[in-house]
Amino acid sequence: MKTGVRSARRRRSAPKRTRPPSPRRRREFRPRQAATHVAILGAGRGGTALMEILAPDPLVKIIGIAEVNPNAVGLELARRLKIPVTRDFRKLLAMKRVELIIDVTGDPTVEATLQDFHRMGVTVLGGASAKFMWQLIEARIRTTAEIERTLAQYQSLYRLYVKEAATAVSEERTRIACEIHDGLVQSLAGVNFRLELCQELARKDPAACEETLRETKDQLKLAIQEARQVIFNLRPLHYDKMELIPALTNYLKSYETQTHIKTGFSVSGDEMALFPRTKIFLFRIVQEALSNVEKHAKAQQADVHLRIDPDRLTVTITDDGIGFDVEAVSRDPEKWDHFGLRGILERARLVGGEASITSKPGQGTKIVIDVPMVPKEAVSDGKDDGKD
Repeated sequence: MKTGVRSARRRRSAPKRTRPPSPRRRREFRPRQAATHVAILGAGRGGTALMEILAPDPLVKIIGIAEVNPNAVGLELARRLKIPVTRDFRKLLAMKRVELIIDVTGDPTVEATLQDFHRMGVTVLGGASAKFMWQLIEARIRTTAEIERTLAQYQSLYRLYVKEAATAVSEERTRIACEIHDGLVQSLAGVNFRLELCQELARKDPAACEETLRETKDQLKLAIQEARQVIFNLRPLHYDKMELIPALTNYLKSYETQTHIKTGFSVSGDEMALFPRTKIFLFRIVQEALSNVEKHAKAQQADVHLRIDPDRLTVTITDDGIGFDVEAVSRDPEKWDHFGLRGILERARLVGGEASITSKPGQGTKIVIDVPMVPKEAVSDGKDDGKD
């Protein structure tokens, strides 16, 4: 019993084991940097530039604007920014919390007053220093606005590129499907019919069978030629060499054979100066223009001239067809699209150029594509892989 009591006493008297208190994480105290209180004297061009650049800055607080001209250009901006405006600049000088005074009035009276103004902790900026400051800020604002406009133009051009690419794919699929259905499929169906006829004539009339086989062979050659043309239309430029001139030469030969419209093709300059994407779009422009000649112009002759100069690229496409009234067609969106003119203009824009269309009823049509040449060395470290 005594032993049990002693053990119980030991247990009661034994100190409890407790975990050491974990050190509390101290929050780092970072003093918040106070904003500099600024008073601006003048709400003309200088004051406007200062408000535009200083108002969004969290380290600056514009506490007031002084301006005597009720028509000053910066007053509307001050109202939008909810900045107090006074006609008497001395009221701003009397404010206890002002730390920086910027004078952009150009007024000798204000300048003389500020020369005699001295207070501990207040900095006065005026004269040539203030003028240089706001002119520098104004130049920065203009540069930023120009960059934003340029960026907006590129974004618009990119959206046009995406739209044009999607439209071009859809148009090409539809056109090639029609070519296959109307040409290749019909030729192959005719070959199949003649072969079936040969089976019947083989025993009954061997001479007629032999003649039918010769006709079938000729028709099969035509089908092979049409298949090659379909393949060429799918991939007109050989992507290993990206040769535009051979592609246009082959296309014009095929176009003349199929449409019975005589074609002419002339080139001056070296196509090595062209980017791959430019070659692709130029080929599509020529293809679209000649397709319009076939559908609408009722022409006997169509000519393509490609001129590559060091500073400009010019493509001219002419025909001797019936022509049309360009102004009347341009006012009708359906006709403008129906004649394929929108696609030509947009493709020209996508390579940084412009397209002009000249035509009159009975006088044919002339399309000129003008593209400024950009040295390859000036683009993407001197390389252009055609993926853009």
